[in-house]
Amino acid sequence: MKAVVLAGGYATRMWPITKHRPKMFLPIGESTVIDRIFSELEADDRIEEVYVSTNERFAPDFEAHLADSEFEKPQLSIEETTEEDDKFGVVGALAQLIDRENVDDDLLVIAGDNLISFDIDEFLDEFERRAAPTLAAYDVGSREKATSYGLVELEGDRVVDFQEKPDDPKSTLVSIACYAFPQDSLSLLPTYLEDGNNPDEPGWFVQWLQNREDTYAFTFEGAWFDIGTPESYLDAVAWHLDGDSLVADSATLEDATIGENVHVMDGVTLADTDLEHTVIFPDATVRNGDIRRSIIDQGTHIEELDLAGALIGAHTTITNGSDR
Repeated sequence: MKAVVLAGGYATRMWPITKHRPKMFLPIGESTVIDRIFSELEADDRIEEVYVSTNERFAPDFEAHLADSEFEKPQLSIEETTEEDDKFGVVGALAQLIDRENVDDDLLVIAGDNLISFDIDEFLDEFERRAAPTLAAYDVGSREKATSYGLVELEGDRVVDFQEKPDDPKSTLVSIACYAFPQDSLSLLPTYLEDGNNPDEPGWFVQWLQNREDTYAFTFEGAWFDIGTPESYLDAVAWHLDGDSLVADSATLEDATIGENVHVMDGVTLADTDLEHTVIFPDATVRNGDIRRSIIDQGTHIEELDLAGALIGAHTTITNGSDR
């Protein structure tokens, strides 16, 4: 079978941190969000090729990233878009990729910003056992959160109802943008789109598909993070660090207090500063600060400032309340 890693989003909710980098490259410990997925796909012999579906703007970033990696399976498949308004929708882009790459095999489709605690090979075992469309489902524990995802209703493991982003969800079990489709099911994509159905989220296709053929869910416990907001990214970092912190050897600390779930990268300078639940990218400098639940991009210089829930873009200088 083949795999598609969806990496075509522009992550506008995380600007300026993701304005000039794909959010899939955000670090989770020593790895990145998307490399965790690549590692599992690389190790599974059932996956012959991995298509990385991205946009024209970020294509050079992915080319450089893959060239520097040890992964052999991933290859780029580029959407002809350069900004959010040009996007075809995920289903539309997936249909174009299948046609462009002549995919005629079973297909795993997974979002490149998915941080999941289950092993993908276990999910594929379930798909092979069912020989039918299969999705991964997770209990988000909140009806408010469930309104942002595809709501799944099950009888046993079979999906009997699927509602994409319902206003009034009946439960909290949602689809997490990890799907496996038999080749025969993929052949229905053109029919779905030609009938004028929603080309955006894959959940709309699943909602349409489960009324036509048996569809199953692989439910799991543990952790799942949809890295689409600063809050979800910091929560994912905290889950990985589990109360510890990760400070690069090349960082300089002078009277700095490193609290829980802090990631400080190469070349960072911290002086008279307290950090908690924060990520600081390379070559940033923070002096006389109290920084909590914030993301500070590379090359930034901050002095005499307390921050909570802040996003500071690259190469920004903020001193005594003035910035440039």
